[in-house]
Amino acid sequence: MAHGVGDTASEMDVGARRVVALATAVGNFTEWFDFAIYGFLAAILGRLFFPGASPAAALLASLAVFGVAFFMRPLGGLVVGAIGDRHGRRALLTLSIGMMGLSTTLIGVLPTYAAAGVAAPILLVLLRCIQGFSAGAEWTGSAAFLVEHTPVDRRGRYASVVSATAALATAFGGMLVLALELTLTSDQMLSWGWRIPFLVAVPLTLIGTWIRLRIDETPVFQRLVKAGAVTDAPVRRAGRDVKAIAITFAFSSVQGLGFYYLATYVISYLTATVKLPEARALPLVAIGLVVYAVLCPFAGALSDRVGRRRVNLIGGTGLAVVSVPAFALMGTGTPAGVVGGMVLFAVFQSMVSVTTVCMLVELFPAQTRSTSSAIGFNLGLALIGGPGPLIAAAIAAATGSSILPALYMVVVAALGTLALVRWLPETAGRALDATAAVPAGSAR
Repeated sequence: MAHGVGDTASEMDVGARRVVALATAVGNFTEWFDFAIYGFLAAILGRLFFPGASPAAALLASLAVFGVAFFMRPLGGLVVGAIGDRHGRRALLTLSIGMMGLSTTLIGVLPTYAAAGVAAPILLVLLRCIQGFSAGAEWTGSAAFLVEHTPVDRRGRYASVVSATAALATAFGGMLVLALELTLTSDQMLSWGWRIPFLVAVPLTLIGTWIRLRIDETPVFQRLVKAGAVTDAPVRRAGRDVKAIAITFAFSSVQGLGFYYLATYVISYLTATVKLPEARALPLVAIGLVVYAVLCPFAGALSDRVGRRRVNLIGGTGLAVVSVPAFALMGTGTPAGVVGGMVLFAVFQSMVSVTTVCMLVELFPAQTRSTSSAIGFNLGLALIGGPGPLIAAAIAAATGSSILPALYMVVVAALGTLALVRWLPETAGRALDATAAVPAGSAR
């Protein structure tokens, strides 16, 4: 077995690695909480920023703004990812959490259409674009930062932090919005209550930034600097990673779509298609997301034992097979059915998600890791994963079926997994350093 970042086991004690995991967890939680709460408040934001339209049209306009962020992700991943390859993983993560926190906070203090006219929705779109730009670098940046600190035989277990905290942040955002809606009157929620979740970004961002600034740069990047092997042109050099980027696009499309089905679409599905009240649906979704977060470390440990390729292919095949039964269970509308369907889906999604985090790091050379992984990952999310909830909702609206929305997930998982059967290599145990093979200065 090759050892690269495995050398960090002798450089860092367990306590130091746990601090790194905490820094990753807090920052990633903050990013995903900030990114997700817009979706939970879409109906209210539609009324406040797109008045004059019908409620349905206002909601669609608000959701369109939500979707804009996905198309900004590839650009953010490219630009901020390049910063990670030129100036270090810590610089990337500090910048991404700062941008996300600032844009989210500013949404919380925006004037509405009634106060600022057409400037209000324009500013909302701009800030949502900044959120997407920031999110484009966070997942891949967190993956590189955490895994490059981790012993070779425990990468999967540590990588599960990224997947689990994204789900927990989404669940927390949904429950916070529900608590506000149950506590405040409709007028209070429209007047000022909707601002509270966005302003929660202030303490979360400050805490996350403080923790990240106290963590050392990854040993892998430190060795690149010492060897004089840091590239000045990571975007241009990423052209050498085309095959790995294409493979990343495939597994990230499956992973991203599965996550957005689980974390974003299910709540809309339960309220719009199954006709459950939001106050009943949100706690059930939160339970499902917590179970998913608990499953992630087990999926990571399994991939450490038997390899990323096998676990990822099992996960992708499972999503293709169980998505229809899972939605059939959720379509019953019973608590056991909803949670059971989510758990069935989550078992295989956790396998895909955690191996994705590892492979984003293990597939690419250290010099272009942040840039190249961000390109493949964000293209998969922007083109396949991000539009998933909208496509699923359109299928449900057109057919009236509570099962057919799963078909998009089935098709993507089946096609993506078939491609990966052919081209996905085993990456577990790969060395994460490239300095030994790169003469000083030649990466420039």
